[in-house]
Amino acid sequence: MWSGRQGRLRPVGCVVEELRCRRREREAALRKARREQQLISKRLLRDDASEEAEGGCVAMILGETEIQHFLRLAQQGTEEKERERALVSLRRGLQHPETQQTFIWLEGSMRTLVGLLTSNQALLQLEAARCLHELSHSEQSAVAEACLPATSYLLTYLSGHSSDFIELCLYTLGNLIVESEAVRRQLLPQGIVPALAACIQSPHLTVLEALGYALSQLLQVKEAPEMIIPSPSADSSVLGSTLPEHILRLLQPGPKLNLGVAVEFAWCLHYIICSQVDNTLLISHGGLSTLGLLLLDMAGAVQRTEDTGLELLACPVLRCLSNLLTEAAMEVVGGQNQLEDERVVAALFILLQFFLQKQPSLLPEGLWLLNNLTANSPSFCTSLLSMDLIEPLLQLLPVSNVVSILVLTVLCNVAEKGPAYCQRLWPGPLLSCLIGTLASPDIEVVGQSLELLQLLFLYQPEAAKDFLQQSGLQVLERHQEEAQLQDRVHALQQTALHQ
Repeated sequence: MWSGRQGRLRPVGCVVEELRCRRREREAALRKARREQQLISKRLLRDDASEEAEGGCVAMILGETEIQHFLRLAQQGTEEKERERALVSLRRGLQHPETQQTFIWLEGSMRTLVGLLTSNQALLQLEAARCLHELSHSEQSAVAEACLPATSYLLTYLSGHSSDFIELCLYTLGNLIVESEAVRRQLLPQGIVPALAACIQSPHLTVLEALGYALSQLLQVKEAPEMIIPSPSADSSVLGSTLPEHILRLLQPGPKLNLGVAVEFAWCLHYIICSQVDNTLLISHGGLSTLGLLLLDMAGAVQRTEDTGLELLACPVLRCLSNLLTEAAMEVVGGQNQLEDERVVAALFILLQFFLQKQPSLLPEGLWLLNNLTANSPSFCTSLLSMDLIEPLLQLLPVSNVVSILVLTVLCNVAEKGPAYCQRLWPGPLLSCLIGTLASPDIEVVGQSLELLQLLFLYQPEAAKDFLQQSGLQVLERHQEEAQLQDRVHALQQTALHQ
């Protein structure tokens, strides 16, 4: 963008637009990276207290003979307790990968287990489902494929009456969905999305949390943006179901908000937004306002108590807000930013201070949201200035290079709004901080500092004079030989000297 032949100043509007374009290109690349970073994992639902009550036995690796013996007892035992104990022993053995491999290659084993899953005895059904759950947690894709005959039954049981059984089926399906494309190919036409949409109205928090997990697993698979999330006209798709409005309902702040449930569904919402299929729909359902109110609620919670656990919820909520704010769909909804409320900025700074003390890894998430809030909104930039938040922002510069770049980008958003904004940025500690960041060995930090100084010098000539008085040109000379910086260094030198 910067030309080596540039000897004279160009019109201010031209320079500002060039700086803005460069930042937008960099932000687009960052957003793409965020969408591609998936957080796939598996859950294991084990009742350790129950294991101890049953004797606290160490799970043993089972061979073919032991597996056949336990399956035979479970199927043909004379007493229900004896049959149940056989399945418990099998389940414990299936905690070992070696037993899992032996089990799936043993002829008739899965057929027998599915038969027990579909029996009319509730205790045997539950223990058979627990065996399948152990198998679903395997890291070997062949084990998930072997569970395929059971998945249709697990789906059917989601409409049952036992909340414990439904919870177990949901976690098992969530584990299998993410591991096996064959499982997804079977479950999608059988109606897994409508089945999950029915579950979301459950009054049981454990079921809702398990549902959020299973749905988040489904939303992360590679074919989700093309085959699972669209389209609003198909009730077998996520956006065509009642799921989006119920997800937002479960994220509404208030006494009924449950942290565990909210965390799972916030991640679900994050994956839907990142698919970029139809974020207008989420905005029309009140996505921005719901998330904004949730942000205010989280800020209030961290002020009331230090040990909130809300950092688990903060990450997906911040990402959801950040990504929704980047959508062109904003213009479709009347062009109005439904977060035009300076309380959002104040709440975000409360959270940033909390992250600084308790969870520094979340600082970039908060700053990315602040960047997206201020990028196209003069009112949010005004809020930063009127609430004297520039100094607290500058105090974050030493945390890390990533944090420095984001802080400087936010300040560029403010500065590019014009002379009135730069006048309020100046005077203050900004210049000494920027001279400090120019000494950074990180090229991106230096580059962002150069862009901010260029804007300040263009709109506030007094800043250039102060820069020269504080030996700014000598600091710039360190970077004259850096190939990636020398054009911008030269342009800034020219701007400073001609003000």
